Amino acid sequence: MSSSRKAMMMKTAVAASLSGLLVAGAWAQGASAEKFPGVGRNATAKEVQAWDIDVRPDFKGLPKGSGSVEKGQDVWEAKCASCHGVFGESNEVFSPLIGGTTKDDIKTGNVARLKDASFPGRTTFMKVPTISTVWDYINRAMPWNAPKSLSHDEVYAVTAYMLNLADIVPPDFTLSDKNIAEVQARMPNRNGMTTEHAMWPGTEFTQKAVKPDVKAVACMSNCGPEPQVRSKLPDHASNNHGNLADQNRPVGAQHGVQTDSAAKPAAAAAPAIKAATGGAGGAPTALLEKNACIACHGMDQKIVGPSFGDIAKKHAGQVDYLVGKIKNGGSGVWGNVPMPPQPGMSDDEAKSIANWLAGSAK
Repeated sequence: MSSSRKAMMMKTAVAASLSGLLVAGAWAQGASAEKFPGVGRNATAKEVQAWDIDVRPDFKGLPKGSGSVEKGQDVWEAKCASCHGVFGESNEVFSPLIGGTTKDDIKTGNVARLKDASFPGRTTFMKVPTISTVWDYINRAMPWNAPKSLSHDEVYAVTAYMLNLADIVPPDFTLSDKNIAEVQARMPNRNGMTTEHAMWPGTEFTQKAVKPDVKAVACMSNCGPEPQVRSKLPDHASNNHGNLADQNRPVGAQHGVQTDSAAKPAAAAAPAIKAATGGAGGAPTALLEKNACIACHGMDQKIVGPSFGDIAKKHAGQVDYLVGKIKNGGSGVWGNVPMPPQPGMSDDEAKSIANWLAGSAK
């Protein structure tokens, strides 16, 4: 066989192989489209990476960074204290984060008061065994009205401030990815957790294989009534963001639950707030959503703060007062829960919302 004929056959083979790969790729996309017709596309690697932010107990996934207790106090007072209290004591809505631990707990790794039935409460730092859990939760979910808005250094700083409040680290401490494992060795309830539940696959954290703590043996005689387990949002929160069924496409296995039943009182409240605002204009929904107002205020029901309807009734016609409260925050008017300041909201946005609440929106 001549060399030119061999080269031609090689080119033909490579072309066939590439063609096969392209066909296979197209088939995979096609198969996905056939399995979930009309449902988007496959996520890209970059998109998956953006969501893959979990931090494990062995600190896999922990980003590099650092933050001091002093910086953490500044961030805490600006973005966290309104809900969790200046010292983590929280308020009437949220559970306390700090308290109930002692220096002996830090030495032993077991919180003694967890076994004391007379102790009035269970704080987060009494229960949490891993500092990675604290860091991960703050990073992905806090602050409540703006999750994922903190930089990694701010997350380190807030975590350091909480550790100092719990007397785990000194006031001049700086927490970082380099020393967080040393902090883990001082967590008050670090020995209060078991990993021998088989909920984690493999033996990375247990060093030995364990069986799941379930037997799944069916009852065949003298059976009790079958339990019915379901989860449900509380009535006051079920329709805060509109009917969930209307916000999901009617394809696939997961459909949004109907919250119309909870929406009925909200719908009934619409005339109330309309009356309270003098019938002027509709709710500036886009502004309320943009500035996360609906995270704390319902149209007709109290969540963390009072309902918009109650505010409208109490402060009808007081546009300037409402603008000041929206921009600068305050406390004492509606109980002990303070309204945090909104430095990111423009004056025009604050005035639009105030006009709506005061009943002078046009």
